[in-house]
Amino acid sequence: MVDQLKAEYTVDVEWRPYYLRPDTPPEGLDLPDYILRARANGSEERLQSMAAMHGLEFRSTERIYNTRIAHEATEYAREHGKMNELHKVVFRQVYADGLDISKWDVLRAAAEEVGLDGADMQSVVDGGKYTAQVAEQVRWAQQIGVTGVPTYVINDRYAIVGAQPYQAFKNALAQIMKASS
Repeated sequence: MVDQLKAEYTVDVEWRPYYLRPDTPPEGLDLPDYILRARANGSEERLQSMAAMHGLEFRSTERIYNTRIAHEATEYAREHGKMNELHKVVFRQVYADGLDISKWDVLRAAAEEVGLDGADMQSVVDGGKYTAQVAEQVRWAQQIGVTGVPTYVINDRYAIVGAQPYQAFKNALAQIMKASS
């Protein structure tokens, strides 16, 4: 969907980190009962349908993963000009392949798939180069009121929360353009 927006509009897209569950331990957590009940009631059918419309698979995660190193690895990829590519691979790893992105073997494989040195990425991230930067970006998201993912912030003023259909983005952009003219 982001690629479609970029093709139709002059937009810059920057992926930024946010922790839904900042208290998630390194090994992750079992999904809470309320999520399992919601799934049983069909809560993910819309996500599966949206993914299918774009020729993608959607697989529900089995656990809540700790995403700290994945966010820091994304900053490494950004610095090396491969952030969008890594982001796509990591999303596929989680939502199509069912992999745990808190594991270095998974993230190294993602890095290598997009032409990055996975061992170097791990070394730099483990060295803490991006820890403060990611923490600051998460604080910024909290300060502007982000409470869910994905949240799309437009012009630092407008937010679209959740996995929304493409038309929601077109409508929001049309309203923003109309208000600014």
